[in-house]
Formats: sequence, structure tokens, C-alpha cells
Amino acid sequence: AAINPDVKVVAHKERLTADNAQRLIAGYDIVADGSDNFTTRYLLNDICHRLGKTLVSAALLRFEAQLSTFKSHLGAPHPCYRCLFPEEPPEDLIPRCETAGILGPVAGVMGSLQATEVLKEILGIGDSLTGRLVLFDALSMAFREVRFKRDPKCPTCGH
Repeated sequence: AAINPDVKVVAHKERLTADNAQRLIAGYDIVADGSDNFTTRYLLNDICHRLGKTLVSAALLRFEAQLSTFKSHLGAPHPCYRCLFPEEPPEDLIPRCETAGILGPVAGVMGSLQATEVLKEILGIGDSLTGRLVLFDALSMAFREVRFKRDPKCPTCGH
């Protein structure tokens, strides 16, 4: 607070649900998602699109991670999360973090990259990750980028 007196941290001591998501997100410009379940990821995508918010999403499992920025509220060519992953995977397809585990340093890498993306969006500098998915494999220490487009049939942002 002494270094950055204009920064205010607001803690929300409630679980994000379909009933409270709009209220909780409405007051923010950018949402940084690091949730550990698909239901929350899809909910955040839909609410951010509806409310005109930028979503910076990071996800990881074991030794792998992914990061992207979603600004579908700006219209074409910006895709949303559902353009990349149209439907939630079956519950038994991908193990949850508490079952499969995560590597702490991978979370640190992705958290740092996600924070960098948020700062770039706030400052309006650099190349946004909109339409690009960064994949990180800690075992090979390799990054890969996948480009994707807005889906005109997307139930969230397609028209």
C-alpha cells in the first residue's frame, strides 16, 4: 500500500456461481481466471462476453499449462473460450488437479505469464494473446503457440 497507494485489493469470500457471477464481475475491467474446473471457466467466459470484460485465462495440470486472452466482446475477429473449446469435456476425461496434481513451479510460471498479460491489457501495449493459445510443457521446457479463430456458430459470441 505504501508503494502503490492507488491499488485496492477486494476479497470476495464466496464461491463464484451462475447466481452471483454477474454481480461479482461487473465492477472489473479484466478477469484473471485460474480456476480449477471447467464449469467455472465456461461461466467466466460467458459472463465476461456478456458484460464486455477481458478474460485472461490460465490453466494447468501436472507438467503442462495453457494461457490465452479472450476479448470476444470487441467483436470479430476476437474469439471467446467456447470458440476454442466449444463444450465442457466429460467429467471423467480430464482428471482434476486434486487428483492428478500440479507442479508448483508450473503454476508459478503460468501465474507470472498471466500477470504479464493482464498488465499488457491494462497498459494497452504489446501483442495481445487474443486468438492465440500458449501451451507450456515443463518436461521438455518448451512453449508452443496455437492460433484459433472466432467461430461464427459459437453459442456465446457467434452471430
